[in-house]
Amino acid sequence: MTEKNDADQATGNAGDALCRDCLTRLPGARPAAKTGSERCAHCGSPRLIRHRELFDLSLAHVDCDAFFAAIEKRDNPALRDQPVIVGGGRRGVVATCCYIARTYGIHSAMPMYRAKQACPRAVVVPPDMKKYRAVGRQVRQMMEALTPLVEPLSIDEAFLDLAGTERLHGAAPAASLAGLAARIESEIGITVSVGLSYNKFMAKVASDMDKPRGFAVLGQGEALAFLAAQPVGLLPGIGKAFQGKLRRDGITRIGQLQGMEEKALIRRYGVIGSRLARFSRGQDARAVNPHGAAKSISSERSFDLDIADIDALEKQLWGMSENVSASLKSKNLAAGTVTLKLRVGLSRTLTRSSKLDNPTQLAQVIFERGCQLLRREARGTAFRLLGIGVSGLTGAGAADQPDLLDPGAAKKAVIERAMDAVRGRFGGDAIKKGRAL
Repeated sequence: MTEKNDADQATGNAGDALCRDCLTRLPGARPAAKTGSERCAHCGSPRLIRHRELFDLSLAHVDCDAFFAAIEKRDNPALRDQPVIVGGGRRGVVATCCYIARTYGIHSAMPMYRAKQACPRAVVVPPDMKKYRAVGRQVRQMMEALTPLVEPLSIDEAFLDLAGTERLHGAAPAASLAGLAARIESEIGITVSVGLSYNKFMAKVASDMDKPRGFAVLGQGEALAFLAAQPVGLLPGIGKAFQGKLRRDGITRIGQLQGMEEKALIRRYGVIGSRLARFSRGQDARAVNPHGAAKSISSERSFDLDIADIDALEKQLWGMSENVSASLKSKNLAAGTVTLKLRVGLSRTLTRSSKLDNPTQLAQVIFERGCQLLRREARGTAFRLLGIGVSGLTGAGAADQPDLLDPGAAKKAVIERAMDAVRGRFGGDAIKKGRAL
């Protein structure tokens, strides 16, 4: 902690404040005796952010609140005060749900039958990914108007580095982010939560602290003390299995890791021990990378009734292959590995992968390799879920090169590109292959 922060603590000075509604900067003062009682001297709003490091920080994580459900409520005002679930049918899972539904214990990836048991009056809306992607692009464009350093993590969240933008926008990064949140709410009709900190890990933690419609700040001066009290599951990359291992070693809180030397953690846990040491102390040297490509792209579906028929499964697989291919083409990417996902019953999940000879963007190639993997497993077994994904992503420049051993490959590529051109001009349903009908 710096001398300035020590002095602030001694005097009770919580630093300058920012009004999230009128974006006025208010001078530092002692914190109000009653939390939440302070209001903006300019507009009277209670939505103030006050923090000692507020105007020194520039790295943020911006996350849309209940993204799919928020869009559905925006487009159908009758749903505004209803518990809304976006997801599959009776045998599907919850893709997301609104904050009203979450009060019933509903959460993403919960089986739909359990969600309906928890809240029988919930309104279930099937997902419309085309619509969600369009809104995601709108949000991304607003982010990129603030800074070129935007690193998307998914359709509805991203890291932003606003260092050096104060002169350009005439405002500190904190004010620019508050303005961004206000514009997204007024122009797009959904809300976001902002986490502002000094590195990516701490910004991601901060964005989860004040949802929905939140703006939380975690400064370097408070990082160690804040993290010490948190469970180890807060650290990135620490899944349930590894949490169990730490728990068996008597480690449940991050503060316990802070008290251990990095070498000791490496001896006990291998390479991950170094990550435990860094993250537990709030250290994260990763830069915001706007060119960081997705590691994988996938599409999957849960069935209302288990399916064993190979022809029916392949018909489903074709549609998913087209979805994955369309995503690759839109991102100008190609894939080197195809992975099939199958679920039997409620808990047994199989994944089978196959590396391609050449990177591809083509639905036909993805489908054919997926079918090869499917036929090895589909021997009368009834599957609850089917999915296909690709990984080993590269730029599209090396995709689908002529193959002397498969002279028909070039013809397939020409046909598919021609179909893409027709869809681009007349819409996605303008032309379909026979297996999709």
